[in-house]
Amino acid sequence: MSSDGAPAMNAMNAMNAMNAMNATNESAPFTRRRLLQSAACGFGNVALLGLLADSARAENPLASRQPHYPARAKRVIFLFMHGGVSHVDSFDHKPKLAEMNGQPLPIPKPKFEFADTGNLLQSPWKFKKFGESGLEVSELFPRLAEHADSLCVVRSMNNGNQVSHGPAALALHTGDGVFMRPSIGAWVQYGLGTENQDLPGFVALSPSRYHGGGQNYGSAFLPAAYQGVRIGDGNTEFKEARFANLSTDTPTDLRRLQLDMLQRRNRRHLEDREDDNRLEARIQSFELTFRMQQEAPRVTDIGQESAETLTLYGVDQEPTNEFGRQCLVARRLSEAGVRFVQVNFSYPRNYWDAHGGLKNNHSSNAAKVDQPIAGLLADLKRRGLFDDTLVVWGTEFGRTPAAQGTDGRDHHPHAFSMWMAGGGARPATVYGRTDDFGYYIAENRVDMHDLQATILHLLGLDHKKLTYRYAGRDFRLTDVDGEVVHELVATG
Repeated sequence: MSSDGAPAMNAMNAMNAMNAMNATNESAPFTRRRLLQSAACGFGNVALLGLLADSARAENPLASRQPHYPARAKRVIFLFMHGGVSHVDSFDHKPKLAEMNGQPLPIPKPKFEFADTGNLLQSPWKFKKFGESGLEVSELFPRLAEHADSLCVVRSMNNGNQVSHGPAALALHTGDGVFMRPSIGAWVQYGLGTENQDLPGFVALSPSRYHGGGQNYGSAFLPAAYQGVRIGDGNTEFKEARFANLSTDTPTDLRRLQLDMLQRRNRRHLEDREDDNRLEARIQSFELTFRMQQEAPRVTDIGQESAETLTLYGVDQEPTNEFGRQCLVARRLSEAGVRFVQVNFSYPRNYWDAHGGLKNNHSSNAAKVDQPIAGLLADLKRRGLFDDTLVVWGTEFGRTPAAQGTDGRDHHPHAFSMWMAGGGARPATVYGRTDDFGYYIAENRVDMHDLQATILHLLGLDHKKLTYRYAGRDFRLTDVDGEVVHELVATG
């Protein structure tokens, strides 16, 4: 047989296998559905299948759904800076640190600290005011500072007493630093579905395997269909990262035939396991993978972009190449209808954890991300995506204003900075204030649950109504806490 006849022979073999499989149905368990199949010439089954088809359409876990109220944002790009970016060296200028450099902190230090710290340490970087808003940004982020009037900076973030990376990262991504809970991306997909049925609704780019690992983009007790789909991980250079198990040399029509046969068996197996979310997710994942094999390679192919766009993000330049590729893929995924994209600058290859060597650590990391983030904001604006795409820049905690050793800073969850842009976030805004040293919040404290409630609000979701019943009670991302910070929401 020539190679041209191989697909036809394969298809014939698959059909024969399907017929043999159908023949084995006589020994299958006699369920209520099989009773309807055999009774009244099968007309009962026809009616049942019609009802199930309507139900399946209504219960498609990835189907696009209406928000609770009109949304300001349709999608989210979450830029996670893993390791803890120092707020007093980036977005929260503290002249008092320079004035009292090397002196003891004149107020009590927090009771919960990760490690011992010494005297106050001034910032190695100068700050400057930018834009009409006069937002102060350090020289770590010169490109991002050009977008000062688009930023909504929160200087009063608090992450409780989560002084180590794992619990702090989990609290940021899932709302809980101790128990296994769904990630915010999973909650968003659960609430809104996806705009493109040929792509996952939640994608995580280069997530770390550490400090919560898959929980940071997982679905926990939500149906597994809502978990994030990752491209690469923190150990892998992003240029080499791919969606797993998508490439194949099998012809499309034969793959469809094989999948239909497999799914019939899976569905029959599921009949006796009605509450098995893992099996249902596996069935959904097979279908999604089939559709993704056609769509995903096109969407993630940045080679289709112009040379000017690649330059804008810093692609094929150093040190911006890797994170530039991530930000550009994030824009392409968002534009294609992916609801939530988590972009990770993550351990072990990229890490802001400056227990020592603060100047070298933060300088080298900022140089990698500054241009790509600024390019992302500029690109969203010129493509008409900025107004309904919420960009969130976040880190699990800040760093101590006092020194660790001679030139480092320790973990500091008690007060730090994050920012949002686009998607209904109030532009040219600075919200909250820390004390003169940056140690404690002085005004307008924003806890993680408050920020998460606000993100959901901008997406048109009421965080108190977005619930899932599990283990006898209704759970939500914000648990029993959280209030929308309306001062972070744009007017009009």
